[in-house]
Amino acid sequence: MFDRQTPLNRLREIMVRLRDPVMGCEWDRAQTVQTIAPYTIEEAYEVADACARGDMADLKDELGDLLLQVVFHSRIAEEAGAFDFGDVAAAIGDKMERRHPHIFGEASDGGHHLWEAIKAEERAARSDPSALAGVALGLPALMRAEKLQKRAARVGFDWPDADGPRAKIDEELAEVATASSADAVTEEVGDLLFAVTNWARHLGVDPEAALRAANAKFERRFRTMEDVAGGSIDGCDLAAQEALWLAAKQRERDAG
Repeated sequence: MFDRQTPLNRLREIMVRLRDPVMGCEWDRAQTVQTIAPYTIEEAYEVADACARGDMADLKDELGDLLLQVVFHSRIAEEAGAFDFGDVAAAIGDKMERRHPHIFGEASDGGHHLWEAIKAEERAARSDPSALAGVALGLPALMRAEKLQKRAARVGFDWPDADGPRAKIDEELAEVATASSADAVTEEVGDLLFAVTNWARHLGVDPEAALRAANAKFERRFRTMEDVAGGSIDGCDLAAQEALWLAAKQRERDAG
């Protein structure tokens, strides 16, 4: 058993107890790396939310929840004889030192450019030699689209400026309008979203952050509509809804 003197070892021991096949928690024992992966993603987003709000107390709690996910995955892998938490920590430590030879090694300079060169060498050593290798399937689709585009751009597959992806948006809009089936509409809308992501990238805009901000703005304004309407807009006709929306926008401008 672990030395409980450190908080991390205490957490690891808690997970061992929870996963005990006889005395452990029924839910925790039943989990696999596949079943808890969605929780891991959710916890990462909750960390990002706490960061965006600047709530340090909440950030501490959310980082703890995310750390639990790492301990959980590591314990499952340890039970399978694959690796343990120590291996995870050692691997990331090795990677950080390897990618910062100007800090931990003999290289005198480098910085970000050296980091990218070392990452490229690591990708080349993998069994999949594609420039797109390693872009995780589990990423949110918008984020993954941007990463795929950036990877393709590194090897020269990219528009020279923002005009190309902007024209592509018009092309994809026309294809959505002329799609002849539900499946075709779905495919063309996907292409449209991919094109918008590409245009945002060329404009220097983080599409994930931009959409997150748009979501927050919509929620804020919608809640204002509900407030102005006395608690709910249910039953309001289109004209009334439009008036409420404009009132919500005006309230934001007045408050800003």
